[in-house]
Amino acid sequence: MILGRRKLLCASVATAAAVVSPRLGSAGAYPVKPVRIIVPFAAGGPNDVAARLIAQGLSDRLGKQFYVENIGGGGGNVGTGEASRAAADGYTILTVAPSYAANPALFDSVPYDPVKSFDAVTLAATAPTVLTVHPSVPATTVTELIKAIKDTPGKYSYASPGTGTPPHLLGELFRVSLKLDMVHVPFSSGGQAVQSTLAGNTPISFGALPPAVQHVREGALRALAITSATPADALPGVPTIAQAGYPDFAADIWTAVLVPAGTPKDIVALLQREIAKLIVSPDISGRMAALGYHPIGNTPEECAEHIRLEATRWAKVIQEAGIKVR
Repeated sequence: MILGRRKLLCASVATAAAVVSPRLGSAGAYPVKPVRIIVPFAAGGPNDVAARLIAQGLSDRLGKQFYVENIGGGGGNVGTGEASRAAADGYTILTVAPSYAANPALFDSVPYDPVKSFDAVTLAATAPTVLTVHPSVPATTVTELIKAIKDTPGKYSYASPGTGTPPHLLGELFRVSLKLDMVHVPFSSGGQAVQSTLAGNTPISFGALPPAVQHVREGALRALAITSATPADALPGVPTIAQAGYPDFAADIWTAVLVPAGTPKDIVALLQREIAKLIVSPDISGRMAALGYHPIGNTPEECAEHIRLEATRWAKVIQEAGIKVR
């Protein structure tokens, strides 16, 4: 009889605990354990740096550890595929770059469905890219550069951080749209691409801003345009590509935050709200600005639409340029 009462008491306690204990997947209790943020690239790149700032901010704001796990390979496909197989409970987050939108057209197959595998949280931030030339190039404006390339077909080559990277796709958009005879030379990093242009081996370079800034300031490279929608505080006086007269070539490097499809909407809303707040907080925003990032923090719907438009844009460029990675 006593044993029966003990079983009944234990059952009652368990029932009460189930009522009051936090439910995994509920924003009211979330997070109750560490949260993994998958970065589908090696450490040290723009996406990784942004993810680590977001992880720090969310850890501080939500009281549980948000930690970055780098799963590189396949131009972002390996880590993205890993994230697509994770439970949709809010404990796996993915940060993506423009390659997420471009890869389905760039590769024969990718291990995720860009529409169905993930739900958008927010476009966290964008970063400018820059068009630079070696000082020996007889051009001080984008228009003069286009003329120089057309006047001497086949003479000029341009460097990028690698095949399929955003600067490469931007360079191909530039080349194809303007019918320019110039050759793409891929490197394995933005730093290597800049070094090649510094040496005059590839006289033109499309790339992220940070590796080029100091060389532009010292006069070792000439910046013709910020190839993004907004000016770069780090290079005052350098026009945007739109100000230079070519608005169709504006493109940013961006970091978006996604979660596996089916993640509870209240968790998605919580993450969006907190990320939008932290990227404009004095500490995080200052550090992001030093890296050239502009905070965005838009809604899930706006983020999803941004990715859709990017996918459409780059698929067209990839097809017209005949780019393929197998």
